[in-house]
Amino acid sequence: MGNVLEIKNITKTYKDFKLDDVSFNLEKGYIMGFIGENGAGKTTTIKLIMNLLKRDSGEIKIFGKDNVKYSKEIKEKIGFVYDDCFYYEKLSIKKNAKIISNFYKQWSFETFSKYLKIFGLNEDQKVKELSKGMKMKFAIAIALSHNAEFLIMDEPTAGLDPIVREELLDIFQKVIQNEDIAILISTHITSDLERISDYITYINKGKIEFSKPTIDVLEEYRIVKGDKSLLNDENRKAFISINITSFGFEALTNNVSKINAIFKDSVILEKPTLEDIMVFKSREAVGNI
Repeated sequence: MGNVLEIKNITKTYKDFKLDDVSFNLEKGYIMGFIGENGAGKTTTIKLIMNLLKRDSGEIKIFGKDNVKYSKEIKEKIGFVYDDCFYYEKLSIKKNAKIISNFYKQWSFETFSKYLKIFGLNEDQKVKELSKGMKMKFAIAIALSHNAEFLIMDEPTAGLDPIVREELLDIFQKVIQNEDIAILISTHITSDLERISDYITYINKGKIEFSKPTIDVLEEYRIVKGDKSLLNDENRKAFISINITSFGFEALTNNVSKINAIFKDSVILEKPTLEDIMVFKSREAVGNI
């Protein structure tokens, strides 16, 4: 179907942080979850995609075009939804839309009105009167009303109650039914991504750990639980990282056959969540606990 986003060997160096040789792609018609702990490089990567920062080296193509050289043209087709509200709080939804429409050649008030109706928003209501969930719906309506083909969401469900989060996830899934659109969602709420994302890209301390189908990530790893007396210097090598408590040990592995061969029936194997994988992967860099 073709890539909406292509990132190749991107590097950005700060005094105390380096985005190091980052590469990943996103195709049309798919949702990608972008995960990593605070300070891992998610925000820096998104700012580089949006040409809000200057990269040191590497290449970013959006719709097959260099994101710096064709920045204005590309941004016409990107819908950028922040975790905070950057609209005119004292103005109504309708007046905000009139101002924003001037920035986009393909703006459609008909489309905007359609999404207001779908989201249950009143165009005469002032933005400052909207709840956080309603503000997010408003931002998504804006993003979808200028024929955007690439939606970038930065913490879209943060701080929302479970019912509103569920509603927004349903919206994202309906939007992606248009196979000409791709969505990149950066979030700490990894359980949301397990439900809706096709791909997961995990960045850890400035480097990409993996970028692959969500189903493959969840199938590749297992949480291993057992008595700590089972561990020795040799069999510890079968784990990515280990957490030892007074009750026993929990560990992450991506080598189930080796675990079965070593421990047989003396340990329990469980499917991890994305959060489990992130936590154990972050421990990997500092050694087993």
